[in-house]
Amino acid sequence: MELLLMLFSKRAALVTGTVVTAAAAVIGSAAAGQASGRPSAETHATAPTPTPSIPPQLQVPDGNKKTAVMDAKGVQTYACTNGAWTLLEPAATLSDARDIRHRPIALHSRGPVWVSTVDGSAVNAAAVPGASVPTPDAVPQLLLKATATRGDGVFGSVSYIQRLATRGGVAPIGSCEQGAQVSVPYSATYVFYAPAQ
Repeated sequence: MELLLMLFSKRAALVTGTVVTAAAAVIGSAAAGQASGRPSAETHATAPTPTPSIPPQLQVPDGNKKTAVMDAKGVQTYACTNGAWTLLEPAATLSDARDIRHRPIALHSRGPVWVSTVDGSAVNAAAVPGASVPTPDAVPQLLLKATATRGDGVFGSVSYIQRLATRGGVAPIGSCEQGAQVSVPYSATYVFYAPAQ
């Protein structure tokens, strides 16, 4: 938990107050759940897990199975480098797509990395070359492959991640002043896969 708090304290200046507040609420609720002996994401609605349509370029290789579908809300932060906006980092909270209350259960940040606030598991990933689908007025949809995992929880055995149904998050248009930063709201659905047993 201390590592998670350090991670977000270093990035607090780069994200909007909304995301920082949400992250603090997630960490607090996870701690409260652990202290009471019950998980903080204990009861989800029983609606079927919605999965957005998947473009052919983003299909996961055979031998992997879907393990989680999570909705993300947050920002894509850009920094001005040599007069142009370049991606610095994402910052988002994720909730189980079946949970009608949208209770945050994971955090997404620079790496990119996804960390469960319920069980502490984590996954780092990198975009698969050529597996990107442009989306009008939004960041592209992507297929990412895990590069490292930690723990035995929800992210502990993740092999692939799809970023689907993206909305917003596009860098500003035009030139910028060196060193400037801007955070652009975005949302997406992340689908996580693990090797089939």
